[in-house]
Amino acid sequence: MTDPEAIPISALQHWRVCPRQCALIHIAGVWEENRLTAEGRLLHERVHQTGDEARGGVRTCRGLALASERLGLVGQADAVEFRPGAPPFPVEYKRGRPKKDSADALQLCAQALCLEEMLGVSIPAGAVFYGATRRRQDVPFTAGLRAEVEAAVSAIRALLLRGEIPPPTPNDRCRGCSLAAHCAAAPRPVADYLREALAE
Repeated sequence: MTDPEAIPISALQHWRVCPRQCALIHIAGVWEENRLTAEGRLLHERVHQTGDEARGGVRTCRGLALASERLGLVGQADAVEFRPGAPPFPVEYKRGRPKKDSADALQLCAQALCLEEMLGVSIPAGAVFYGATRRRQDVPFTAGLRAEVEAAVSAIRALLLRGEIPPPTPNDRCRGCSLAAHCAAAPRPVADYLREALAE
């Protein structure tokens, strides 16, 4: 897919955590790394550098490019496991612990929807591997989670088309956000200035 308006799969997690964070990254182009994001980036780099492998009847493909024409999504799977006679099994790697919200499951399910479209198969489940616990957490791709992905994609697309950065909505994750220093005085998109100039 070469659609310049395609939404990165990672934006779903950004949006689920904080719509303002999502807008800062994907509209204003703001990004800053902190210890948490650096650890996550290094984990993903290690996973992708491991390369594809076949072991015990399981073929694992890492860093697999993903796309969905229907949803307008693009991204990359950390790992997808292929077993004979079984559907593909996507695995997302996260540095921390399981979260209370559905941010990680949302991102993983979006990957599965891309794979389903690309491969013409049905994928019932995947897993998130958490570095802090060194354990996988299985994620069933329920009708509810699939609907949540569809709603998130629609909300993100509307956000990007408006080009507006939502106001701050403080929550528990603000302390660990790498964009905390930019949040209070976030740069405004050019569209805001143009709208104001035309209104005068």
